[in-house]
Amino acid sequence: MRQKPHLNFWQLWNMSFGYLGIQFGFALQNANVSRIFETLGAQVDKIPILWIAGPITGLIVHPIVGHMSDKTWNRLGRRKPYFLVGAILASLSLLVMPNSPYLWFAAGMLWIMDASINTCMQPFRAFIGDMLPEDQQTKGFAVQTFFIGASSIVASVLPYILANWFGVANTAPEGEIPASVKWSFYLGGIVFILAVLWTIIRTKEYSPGEMEEFSAKTKESEEKENAQMNINTRSYNTQGLILLGSGAVFTFLTYILKLYPGLYILTAVLIVYGILQIIAAKRSSSGKNGGMVEIIHDMKNMPPVMKKLAWVQMFTWFGLFSMFIYCTQAVTSFHYGSTDPKSVLYNEGANWVGVLMAVYNGVAALIVFLIPPVSKRIGRVLTHSISLVIGGLGLASWYVFKDPKLLILSMTCIGVAWASLLTIPYAILAGSLPQKKMGIYMGIFNFFIVIPQIVASAILGLLVKSVFGEQSIYALVLGGGTMIIAGILMLFVKDTYDKA
Repeated sequence: MRQKPHLNFWQLWNMSFGYLGIQFGFALQNANVSRIFETLGAQVDKIPILWIAGPITGLIVHPIVGHMSDKTWNRLGRRKPYFLVGAILASLSLLVMPNSPYLWFAAGMLWIMDASINTCMQPFRAFIGDMLPEDQQTKGFAVQTFFIGASSIVASVLPYILANWFGVANTAPEGEIPASVKWSFYLGGIVFILAVLWTIIRTKEYSPGEMEEFSAKTKESEEKENAQMNINTRSYNTQGLILLGSGAVFTFLTYILKLYPGLYILTAVLIVYGILQIIAAKRSSSGKNGGMVEIIHDMKNMPPVMKKLAWVQMFTWFGLFSMFIYCTQAVTSFHYGSTDPKSVLYNEGANWVGVLMAVYNGVAALIVFLIPPVSKRIGRVLTHSISLVIGGLGLASWYVFKDPKLLILSMTCIGVAWASLLTIPYAILAGSLPQKKMGIYMGIFNFFIVIPQIVASAILGLLVKSVFGEQSIYALVLGGGTMIIAGILMLFVKDTYDKA
């Protein structure tokens, strides 16, 4: 077996530079979309359901793009065609989003923008696994995390900078998006496409022949690969019917009991996944093992390490998504005392949220290169576990700190967790995946970012309205608790490679 060559610092830099643009777009979205929705008339308890676009889009896009990119090779390469298509569409979406005239239009644009960003982002994770030897993968993901943190600093504070340094209007008439937000999105669209083009132009992917040379072929791995589509159709049909029936029952109960409409999202996921299992069984029994059958099979046969990491990811991302949804409402209402999007106080609070977003990303960018040496000393599992607990305490402390300036301390703790979250789970996972399945399994792994977002979108609005007395700060406290649970669950993950 031929070993993948080690890449130097600038090669690592070039292959991850596109993530600067990707995260620029995500940071603008996370810091400003709730603000746009409220400006266009959304009620605070309805905001989570509007955010559902991203998670549902991720469920569809990630496995499809991952599967397709595993099997793609053309003049651009294997992953780079998806970088390019996603970047073009995402940049156009960033230009349109802040000009949304109506709430329904903005919600629709969020769907399109999120699908485009995910199309570009998903192959970047597999790209590290493709290009780097295992002992360099932690460093490779650390470089990606640096770009995520660095770009998010600028993107998150951009409305604040434009308003306070360049005098761009930070308020607007009722129903209109402030100019500071609009120009932030315009600049984001430009940064996105240019950064991704840099990676496309400056990085050469390995050819299919070279990838074969890099893949270890043992008798056991060959037998496993050859037998990979021998699925148990009876089991698929049985599980599919159970999921379909459960989804139908929960849908009926939600309707009869007049429960929160966001719960329909969860029941729909059960129904759709059940139907897909039944279809996969039928196609497989007919000898039609196409892409859809292969995706369902891979979802049901994840490596053991991936299954344990999945639980860690789900509890972690529930906490983070509670912050993404409710940070603006929590700061403006709990710390600034305003719920009126037209007021000066509200918009000052909303801009401070951008600064806070920059803080946790800045901390992540500063400390991320400490992760490889620390994890080498105490292990990647313990490093990530401690980081998640620190992040959970930081998120819960939003309730403790009444002075908004003290939230910088909270976001510093979250930044520690963020740096680890974007580095260690992917490095552990990449080392446990077969090379030919790198894209699809990285795509499926993103399900465990998406599923907790769906759960959060479905139930947080209900909790804020019915349990928390419309005080969104308690959603953040709940999120902090789930991150601490994730840190405990991480201790049960076994990392087979401890030299990173």
